[in-house]
Amino acid sequence: MRDPSGLAHVRRLGARSLPVVAREGRYVIGQDLDHVAEFVGLPGTGHTPLPPARLAALWIDVLRAAQRYVRQMPAGLLSERPVADRDRSTGTLAHHVFRVAEAFLDTVTSGGEYAEQMANLPPPRGVGGSAAAIAEYGDRVLDRLETWRRQIEGGSCRERVVTYYGPQTVHQLLERSTWHSAQHVRQLIAVLDRCGIEPDGRLTTQDLAGLPLPERLFE
Repeated sequence: MRDPSGLAHVRRLGARSLPVVAREGRYVIGQDLDHVAEFVGLPGTGHTPLPPARLAALWIDVLRAAQRYVRQMPAGLLSERPVADRDRSTGTLAHHVFRVAEAFLDTVTSGGEYAEQMANLPPPRGVGGSAAAIAEYGDRVLDRLETWRRQIEGGSCRERVVTYYGPQTVHQLLERSTWHSAQHVRQLIAVLDRCGIEPDGRLTTQDLAGLPLPERLFE
C-alpha cells in the first residue's frame, strides 16, 4: 500500500487486510472479483474461469517456471528487493510463489479455513537466500499438487471452503491461487530482465491466457 492516507481510511472503516474496495463508508475485500463487481453495481466481471483441471495443469507449469528462474539467480540477487519501497527480498518472493500453493493444498485437503496469513508465512531461516533450497521446497509442493490434480481429474471442484474473505468454492480458490502465483512469477521474470539474465523458458502472455491477472507487474 503506497498511499498512507488511503490505508488509514480503510483501517478506519474496519478493514484489516488488503486489497479493499471502499465506497460511501462501506468496503469489501478485493479478493473475490464477483463480490467486487456486485459491490460497485456491475452485473458481473464478464470473466469465465478455466476448468479446474486446466487451472491445475497451468499452475504446475507456472511453478516449474519459478523453479527454473530461481535457479538462475545468484545469492546476491536473492537478497535484494524487487521493489525498493517494499520490505521483501527476491528470495522471499520466490518462496512465496510456492507457499501460495502449499496454503491452498493445506486448506482443500484438510477442510480447514484459508486464513489471512496462510500464504504469507516467511521462508524458514536460510531458505530465502538459497536458490537450491527454494527449488527443493518447490519440488515438495509440486509433488503434492500433482497428486491433488490426479485426484480431481474430471471434477467440478464445487465444494465450499471457508476463507478470510468469505465462502468460496474450491474452483474459485484454485483460480485465485493460480493467478496469485503467476503474478509473482511475472515479477521474477522482470527481476531477471532487469539484471540482463534471459529467463530460462520465458512464460508468455499466451501461456497465461485465461487468468485474470493484474495489468501491472507490481500491484
